[in-house]
Amino acid sequence: MDFNLNEEQQLVQDSVARFVSDHYTLESRQSIIASGQAFSDAHWATIAELGWLGLTLPEAEGGFGGNQIDTMVIMEQFGKGLVLEPFYASIVLGARALILGGSDQLKQEILPAVIEGRCQLAFGYAEEQARFDLNDITTRAKVDGDMFILNGHKSMVQNGGSAQQLIVSARTAGAQTDTTGITLFVIDTATEGLDCSSFPTVDGLTAAEVSLNNVRVPMTRVLGEVDQGFAILQNVAMDGILALSAEALGAMEMLYKDTVTYTQEREQFDHPLADFQVLQHAMVDMFMEYEQCKSLLYRATLEVAQSGLAAMRTVHALKYLIGKVGTKIGENAVQLHGGMGMTEELRIGHYFKRLLVIDAQLGNSDYHLEKFSTSSAYQG
Repeated sequence: MDFNLNEEQQLVQDSVARFVSDHYTLESRQSIIASGQAFSDAHWATIAELGWLGLTLPEAEGGFGGNQIDTMVIMEQFGKGLVLEPFYASIVLGARALILGGSDQLKQEILPAVIEGRCQLAFGYAEEQARFDLNDITTRAKVDGDMFILNGHKSMVQNGGSAQQLIVSARTAGAQTDTTGITLFVIDTATEGLDCSSFPTVDGLTAAEVSLNNVRVPMTRVLGEVDQGFAILQNVAMDGILALSAEALGAMEMLYKDTVTYTQEREQFDHPLADFQVLQHAMVDMFMEYEQCKSLLYRATLEVAQSGLAAMRTVHALKYLIGKVGTKIGENAVQLHGGMGMTEELRIGHYFKRLLVIDAQLGNSDYHLEKFSTSSAYQG
């Protein structure tokens, strides 16, 4: 596939690549994690100053009017550095939901602060019993005058412990797995009854378990129409899958490049490991699988940018391939590095852990293979 970035996108790619090169050695990343912080406040301020937080937001909201291709450019470079800052949680998920369903008043209240880096968002869509089904929701919201009262629990909310505004899905009508009767709410994390218990995840990031106990939310803080939030959920999840896939692609590139370099330097029987044909074949396979993922990512991103949810079947195929290939490349990289592959001192194990977590986010490879095989096109 012939895919070329335009001049502006190339400039963004170069800028993000420099940021990663300057700020994200393995040692600097590990020092942030060891400090107990979820991410670096200084790095987040830099990201805001460079304009990346507003790159994909509409010009009417103070952004630059970019689309999924711009997100892909940023996330691929972030994947190469295993960046900790919550661009994905706050911008790809949170800001996207606000753009799709927020009232003018709500957008004007929140988005300028998001673009400036003063406000972060988190999106609570997953529940313990739901596995990967966005419509499996037990969190309930009932009307009380001009307010909604929310009760329930959200699991694995990325950036939930750092966000100032939390978007959650709740059921306002229907049965537990109905696609209708779902409503999205924007909640200030300081609201009484809202509890976010943050914890580190295996890939070095953070997530939170969120409990809602009689949380009162004004009707003005509903995203979209009451009972019609599922379409917003689907759109946000689709953009999230594209972003995660781009991040995974960046991690895969670093894995196979580090592996090639290692086998050229490491000697066995007076020869570099790269001289052995069976290892050459393994590394060629890694490269070919990576290129296949890259082509499908470009195709899916272009289709979504042009057609929205009509491209969902291609997105299913992409997430399946990313999960399958990411695991394969990670396993091969660890194997070819020997015991060194899983040490904290090498990047290999850290990339592999991130790829495994990406596979589990928004549906793993098995889930999306089933969705792909049972749908010929998007069915609303």
